[in-house]
Amino acid sequence: MANREHLALLKAGAVKWIEWRKRNPQIEPDLSAANLQGDNLRGANLQGVNLRKVDLGHALLVRANLSGADLSSANLSKALLVEANLSNANFSVANLSGAMLTQADLSHTNLIGADLSEANLRGAAIAHANLIGTDLRGANLRDADLGAAKLIRANLSFSNLIEANLIGADLSEASLYEAEILGAYLYKTDLSKANLNKTRFSGAYLLRANLSEADLSQADLSWTNLRDANLAGANLRAANLRGADIRGANLSGANLQEAIMPNASRHD
Repeated sequence: MANREHLALLKAGAVKWIEWRKRNPQIEPDLSAANLQGDNLRGANLQGVNLRKVDLGHALLVRANLSGADLSSANLSKALLVEANLSNANFSVANLSGAMLTQADLSHTNLIGADLSEANLRGAAIAHANLIGTDLRGANLRDADLGAAKLIRANLSFSNLIEANLIGADLSEASLYEAEILGAYLYKTDLSKANLNKTRFSGAYLLRANLSEADLSQADLSWTNLRDANLAGANLRAANLRGADIRGANLSGANLQEAIMPNASRHD
């Protein structure tokens, strides 16, 4: 439970809270399980604070500093976290559905099992974050930096990843059903055994990507760079590879039935 004195200081306003934290740098504030729903915490310094199971639904946290904070199992549904610093924070099993996280810093953040469905993460920095098993259905990740992020078994169905950076990310066994990945950067990205059914990759950079045993049926891979990509055992049934660069790609054991190949001819 939250420390009553700490909670009272936060509720007293940003000025008093900031002054108290400056005077008492050795104290680790405990706001766990506090009800802060809808509160205005714009620009608040919550660095390293214990916010486990806190209710921050609809809260205003624009440019707030939550770096290193523990927000495991917290509710941040539809919270406004624009340009917030969330680096190295713990959001495991937290509810961030519908949250506004545009331009936020989520680098090295723990988001294992978190709910980010319908969240707006456009332009967010999510490099090296742990998103294993995270729910990102319908999330807006356009222009986001997910370089080297762990997205194993994550659900990214219907998400927007247009021009996102996914270089070196691990998306093995993830679901990207009907996701938009146009013009994205997936150099050396691991998509092995991923569900890429009806995914739109047009113009994406997939050089040396691992797509082994992935389901790419009906996927749009037109004008993609698949040079030296591993497509061994992949299901490319009815996939569109028109204009794609597949030089050096490993297609051993791949299902190419009804696929539109780079030369625009059908491979039956």
